[in-house]
Amino acid sequence: MTFLARLGLAARGFTYVVIGWLAIQIALGQGKHEANQRGALAEVAQHSFGLLLLWVLGFGFAAYAVWRLSEAAFGTAAEGSKAGPRIQSLVRGVVYAGLAVTTFSFIAGRSQQGQSQQQATLTARLMKHDYGRWLVGLVGVIVIIVGLAMVVEGVRRKFEKELRLDDLHGPTRTVVLRLGMVGTIARGIVFAVAGGLVVDAAVSYDASKSTGLDGALRTLADRAYGQWLLGLIALGLIAFGIYGFAAARWAKT
Repeated sequence: MTFLARLGLAARGFTYVVIGWLAIQIALGQGKHEANQRGALAEVAQHSFGLLLLWVLGFGFAAYAVWRLSEAAFGTAAEGSKAGPRIQSLVRGVVYAGLAVTTFSFIAGRSQQGQSQQQATLTARLMKHDYGRWLVGLVGVIVIIVGLAMVVEGVRRKFEKELRLDDLHGPTRTVVLRLGMVGTIARGIVFAVAGGLVVDAAVSYDASKSTGLDGALRTLADRAYGQWLLGLIALGLIAFGIYGFAAARWAKT
């Protein structure tokens, strides 16, 4: 299970580094791909080594999903059999199982629609049903809460409990914890904005506003001083990605 955890955390870290890079391009007005997981896959696919790396990422996401689902079933290394962490691991496992499927579909050429468009399409379908707008709004509120919880986690450095701190010393420990703090806060801000867009889509009955991670980043870019703000968030996402590589080495598994 340790190997699966390390492979999965490294795959997640690499993806966030690429997403951060795509966000920087958006801030500079040069973004060609969506700044989300599918956009990261498209960016990787452009390179000569892209197909091989996509396979590695796909297996990495699958490994991460298996690891988190095993934690949901048997308890986490950091907090044992507590219900909260196990539910969190369950959600993470399901999300990354979906990312693994998306990656393999992308490799097979069956994933043509952009991730933002997919989310908007799903939102539109949900809102056609009775109480659909309420359900979409509730999902948005949950995502906002998750994002704010990430910000708190970053500020309070609650992620430390998932690391083998006794194996981290001196400057390495300082750098890893700062990367985790900055990266987790940046990730939380983006999630909260993405959730706000979902709520806005429900309130205005406009599914096109529900555009996920890419939409959240582009929304930040459209604000006053947006290019600078998005640039800082992008660096934060890259920091989270680099922290992911560190977590692959020092996480409790």
